[in-house]
Amino acid sequence: MTNKKAVRRVGVLFSNTGVMSVTEEAHLKGVLVAIEEINNDPTATFLIEPIVEDPGSDPNQYKVLAKKLATVDGVSAIFGCCSSASRKAVLPILARYGTVLFYPSVYEGFEYSPNVVYGGATPNQTVLPLIEYLFSNYGTRLYTVGSDYIYAREINRIVAELLDDGAGTIVGESYVPLGSPGSAFGRVAQDVASSDIDAVLSTVVGADTSLLYEAVIDAGCSAPIASLTTTESELATIRADATAGHITAACYFGALQTEENQVFRSIYQQRYGPGDIPSIYAQTTYSQVHAYAKACSFIGSDDPEELLEAVNGLRYVAPQGAMLVDADNNHVYNVPRIGLSRADGEFDIVWQGEQTKPDPYLIAYDREVPTFTDA
Repeated sequence: MTNKKAVRRVGVLFSNTGVMSVTEEAHLKGVLVAIEEINNDPTATFLIEPIVEDPGSDPNQYKVLAKKLATVDGVSAIFGCCSSASRKAVLPILARYGTVLFYPSVYEGFEYSPNVVYGGATPNQTVLPLIEYLFSNYGTRLYTVGSDYIYAREINRIVAELLDDGAGTIVGESYVPLGSPGSAFGRVAQDVASSDIDAVLSTVVGADTSLLYEAVIDAGCSAPIASLTTTESELATIRADATAGHITAACYFGALQTEENQVFRSIYQQRYGPGDIPSIYAQTTYSQVHAYAKACSFIGSDDPEELLEAVNGLRYVAPQGAMLVDADNNHVYNVPRIGLSRADGEFDIVWQGEQTKPDPYLIAYDREVPTFTDA
């Protein structure tokens, strides 16, 4: 008689619809690839059953569906949320029901929840390297453009501090509500094009990314756009003539030449097609699912309290490299990287740093902006 494998149910809470879908579909793809890989592994001691919900890019729906996943479906862990608004919306649910959220997105820092495993980069792993790179290679005069919500405003507050202390200048600052028409970005782009700047610093997210990039090109602006949120997923939606020559700070790019990434990229593209390039979003959720599986195997259950204990200090190998969850704050050590976008929708990695301890409250940085050159 063959013993049946145990089944661990997990919640999956990413938007397939709405303004955030272009980004969150990549998150979802990474989750599903990892679950399929684990479930097809004959050595795995359990199967993972995903309960997939679509919050439609509405922060309130993340809260509603997180409660449903925790109570009706009885999951102990949720892989989900992208925007800071959606993450903050579910925090009370996590605290009330003890559910663990594996959060996969770059974010603004200045937060700690014992129920959240923060898989995305903190500002010291992205913002600081990006500003240093711009200062060294482009100049110190920036125009900041962001989606009008928590993440963009907080990141630009950090940038303003850095530029003030580092003798840089914010020439202009604009915010555009999520889901705005192209005309709104056209007005911002005209202001950008008429300003004396070295680069545009973008914290625009989701489907609005293509509107910004195309508007800036159409306005005749020659300065590059530097972003913390534009990945291969967003590049795929941008008009071809507006795609190349822009900068992104991230801890992973699909073009990364590691053995683990070659394996990941191969199985990812076997499922979604050779033209679908994995981004940091897909890579992070893929890695978090494997980290979850490793922790569950270690404790022999998916009890949320035991799961959190097992994840704290967990070491695992991801496509982006060796990973470590900081036991002090549930954030992940990451390697900062800078990519330069190409017309084919990929990035050339032009700079790479050392594995960096997460510093979500920016306690350690010295407020000076050093310079460095291309790799």
